[in-house]
Amino acid sequence: MDKILLKGLEIFAYHGVNPEEKADGQTFQLDLTLEADLSAARHSDDLNDTVNYAAVRKTVQRAFTAEKYDLIERAAQVVCDAVLGEHPQVQRVTVLLKKPNAPMNAVFDYAGVEITQARAENPGKGDAT
Repeated sequence: MDKILLKGLEIFAYHGVNPEEKADGQTFQLDLTLEADLSAARHSDDLNDTVNYAAVRKTVQRAFTAEKYDLIERAAQVVCDAVLGEHPQVQRVTVLLKKPNAPMNAVFDYAGVEITQARAENPGKGDAT
């Protein structure tokens, strides 16, 4: 399976368990790996034969900011569901969600979660069957 990578996508949102995270928000970073068969695009050079990563970026932005979640685990799952539901060429998506400003009294690069969802594991979600 071929892969399309979107690395370091920054999105401002209001996720977290602390009230100030819900009120003030913060910048999150997302790395996405989209697995799809890109063989047609490799031969045709036609955007219609691939996954339009600009469209995926819009899907991710909308899904990630639509609600306020306590847990980044939930926010990452919502992104996976939206990508699989709206982009039928994507067979598997991995989301690495980084929270670089997590409220911890420590020096660290980021707190994060990585979730992988395959189309076969996502029954009943629009086109993701």
